Amino acid sequence: MSHDANDTGHEAGGNSQSSPAEDASEVSSDLRQYVTFIAGDEVFAVDMAPVQEIIRVPDTVRVPLAPASLNGLANLRGKVLPIISLRRLFGIEEKADDDATRALVIDLGQPLGFVVDRVSSVVGVDPARIEEIGSLRSAVNTDLLAGMIKDAGGHAMIMVLDFARLIEAEFATIAELARQGGATALGSGTRDNDEADADELQLVSFEVAGQEYAIAIEDVHEIVQAPEEIAHVPRAAAHMLGVMTLRNRLLPLASLRSLFGLPTRDTDERSRIVVVALGDANVGLVMDSVNEVLRVARHDVDAMPALMQRTGNLADITSICRLDGGKRLVSIISAQALFNHSAIREALDTVDTLQQENTAAVTDDDEPDDEEQLVVFRLDKEEFGAPIDSVQEIVRVPEELTHVPKAPPFVEGVINLRGIVLPVIDLRRRLGLPAVERSDRQRVIVFLIAGVRTGFIVDSVAEVLKIHKSAIEPAPCLSGEQAKLLARMANLEKQKRMVQLIDPARLIENEDLDTLNEFKELAALAA
Repeated sequence: MSHDANDTGHEAGGNSQSSPAEDASEVSSDLRQYVTFIAGDEVFAVDMAPVQEIIRVPDTVRVPLAPASLNGLANLRGKVLPIISLRRLFGIEEKADDDATRALVIDLGQPLGFVVDRVSSVVGVDPARIEEIGSLRSAVNTDLLAGMIKDAGGHAMIMVLDFARLIEAEFATIAELARQGGATALGSGTRDNDEADADELQLVSFEVAGQEYAIAIEDVHEIVQAPEEIAHVPRAAAHMLGVMTLRNRLLPLASLRSLFGLPTRDTDERSRIVVVALGDANVGLVMDSVNEVLRVARHDVDAMPALMQRTGNLADITSICRLDGGKRLVSIISAQALFNHSAIREALDTVDTLQQENTAAVTDDDEPDDEEQLVVFRLDKEEFGAPIDSVQEIVRVPEELTHVPKAPPFVEGVINLRGIVLPVIDLRRRLGLPAVERSDRQRVIVFLIAGVRTGFIVDSVAEVLKIHKSAIEPAPCLSGEQAKLLARMANLEKQKRMVQLIDPARLIENEDLDTLNEFKELAALAA
């Protein structure tokens, strides 16, 4: 590549001319490296300085309330990376990724991955050879260009993208929030103590072989998905499936089907493990599925007849609650009775022995104060979480929601929850996601927001999960609303999962709270 500098003398100290070799060295040092790439029918270049790396397009987690050009969030070696489509950002017709598609990871204060059709080459360019844009016709807003390179890298014309200006124009929220110091941390939210009713029981209900059972929520340590593999313990009782590792602790797993003399079956994607705690002892109960969190009036709970309690398969069931006017019966399992079961005691003794032999001791990082307990639910394929203290209860979606005239547009309808009119909002609609038909897997999660109980419909409730605080980090700032409502995320790298954490207090805007209160009063009168 020739340079005009080669044809002119360069004086040092005002009286001597540099050698040709020195001139060549200086010219070479003036070259700037650019990465060239293709997006649609256009050829672009970006200064190599902010380009951290070039990667294949990773799997992403979609983020509600984010700019339309965002594909989603990816996990790049433990770091959360927003992935942005340049085609979508420039209004170029979209196409499916192929073997040539790449993401340029560019760091201008916050790493971002930009998807391009193909990376062409790396070229060295003298800054003096970058020309003005002029009257260039292109699909790209010329305000986002830093100039144009001619006849380089095998291309007649290459547009130099100014990514700093592009981020400022298309992702103004990111730039503004970065200047303000980023998003604020999500408040965990606590339940109003005045809401606690001494005349109610709070239960986690689940299903085993078509029958519904429940355990007091204070005895449930957490709910996790069944692992793909369970380590079997030699000579263990038939009721015991084996053990699994849960945060460096061995957890014995018991089959309720086997304990209750019901037909056995393999676990599937709906199977859950309810971790029941009594003192320092924990046992995992394998369930066919977890249904909901119930609030049951104590007068609706009857003690199991003494004669039936002495029956082997029913010894762990101490009471039964009557719901829906007695049409729905839920058997309540006593944690105390469960831990008195000979098979459970034997399993706990076996695990204690194995744990003592295990060299992986529990560290200070596993202290409860270093963990957050979350209710994890799904909207489409994505996982979201809310602090368990903010969840009042979880109930099924009725076959039909009652629609009340003059309801606020954001209210889907109301349900009668034990004599209380509960406004229900579709969380998909709140987050700008496509609507879906009702299904039996959907649930209503009830939050207490500024003193108003409000239900939000989710696609399904996955589990109750304890997450170490070290795995929780601020979410990338992608829009003002997203930064407030989804300010944090749990990045579970080993599990290849990212759980977006919702701040329930932000689910209803302040101006809508008064409207919701007024509507609730009118709906109660109409009922």
